[in-house]
Amino acid sequence: MSQPANPPAAAVRHLTVDEESAGQRLDNFLIRELKGVPKSHVYRIIRSGEVRRNKGRVSADDRVETGDVLRIPPIRLSAQVEAKQLNPAPPRQFPVVFEDESFLAIDKPAGVAVHGGSGVSFGVIEQMRQARPEARLLELVHRLDRETSGLLLIAKKKSALKALQDQFRERETGKTYLALVKGTWPARLKVLDQPLHKYLLADGERRVKVTTKDDPDGMHSVTLVKVAARIPAPAALASLLPEGLTLLEVTIKTGRTHQIRVHLSHAGHPIAGDDKYGDFELNRQLTRAGLKRMFLHAWRLRLSHPVTGGALELHAEIPDELQPWSGGRTGKGD
Repeated sequence: MSQPANPPAAAVRHLTVDEESAGQRLDNFLIRELKGVPKSHVYRIIRSGEVRRNKGRVSADDRVETGDVLRIPPIRLSAQVEAKQLNPAPPRQFPVVFEDESFLAIDKPAGVAVHGGSGVSFGVIEQMRQARPEARLLELVHRLDRETSGLLLIAKKKSALKALQDQFRERETGKTYLALVKGTWPARLKVLDQPLHKYLLADGERRVKVTTKDDPDGMHSVTLVKVAARIPAPAALASLLPEGLTLLEVTIKTGRTHQIRVHLSHAGHPIAGDDKYGDFELNRQLTRAGLKRMFLHAWRLRLSHPVTGGALELHAEIPDELQPWSGGRTGKGD
């Protein structure tokens, strides 16, 4: 681990690059080390020459090496960031699906953000760092929407973080979700290959929509769908759900924001309980019938171990609150 840790006081510091950090770009190294410092400020102090490596100038895309000594200029954190450091997130452990010396996989509950920001003071990663003060490093490998439950990977070593993120970036992992959708999903519809476009509502909230192939801002997005079970509608919802519900296994080949939710909704089968892209009247009735959250669960993850290269398949069981709507599925690999 680089020494010393980042204190809130505005003073010149010197960070020594350890063996695990060797080969990282300078900007990425500093963004991880200077927690709470805006990225724009990190780039500003690099461009200005205030950051020095072994007393010489250095560029953002230069790779750091073991033993490099980096001079960091005085950085005064904002009052908001200092308040967070003085009032850290409450410690919390989460159910562990897999763990070894390089990374762990947890089963994230719905309703918990993976990290602080955008109006959220703290999330999974901040709580876990407080719960595991002895951990040298805990970093998110990827993300899940706040209302999505299931498998979330956290790296314990920088080498594992890079190896796992490379797998996600190169689409070498298999991420499969369970989603309960409105109506009868047509079994023949197995591939959704539609570009997605991000936009903002008037109040600044982020949204995503399917766009045309010629949209220059469209992001290539591919979702694979398999019918897992047909779920009859509760008697009280028969008029709203004449075709019942369908439980789907959904595998994403690209990891776009809200990809599954938008693709399924655009196909005419929104996810049950989705408060952004769903059927809002149906959601109200589902809530009364006992479904209190969106039925989207990160169920299975296939990957290569970041150290050994061996094949891994991880599962997160369907949470108790979704079990009555799962058609008997448990998520144990069934």
